[in-house]
Amino acid sequence: MSERIELDITLPKETRYLGLVGQIGESMARSLKRFTGDREELAYHINLVLTEAMANAIQHASEPSSTEVRITITLVQHKLTIKVYDQGQGFDLSNLAPPDAGSMVEHGRGLFIIRTIMDRVTYRKFKYGHVLEMEKTLH
Repeated sequence: MSERIELDITLPKETRYLGLVGQIGESMARSLKRFTGDREELAYHINLVLTEAMANAIQHASEPSSTEVRITITLVQHKLTIKVYDQGQGFDLSNLAPPDAGSMVEHGRGLFIIRTIMDRVTYRKFKYGHVLEMEKTLH
């Protein structure tokens, strides 16, 4: 797979755009001509990690004065990288406990799901805030 795709998406910080960003991810996954795996499963997974990460940025990781969420999606060779930028205080990704399987609480599962689907997940500080970076190797 020698395709190269680079998307830079800036959306208003509103949950009504979650479906749009998910659809963008799905469409990209379905368009990968040289990907030999299950494109529908990949489309579902990309939609899921994009919407979970954007929802987290909107709900937990942005300053009240911020009005946008920025997402970049890059595919180079076999490596898919998704970055979600926020202007919040940040958190320590390594200190997150897995969600309680018996709990009916809806929150706390997003990052666990992202870490399960993606090969590498990091959260780090950058000049204007923090970035959640998610990588997956495609075969």
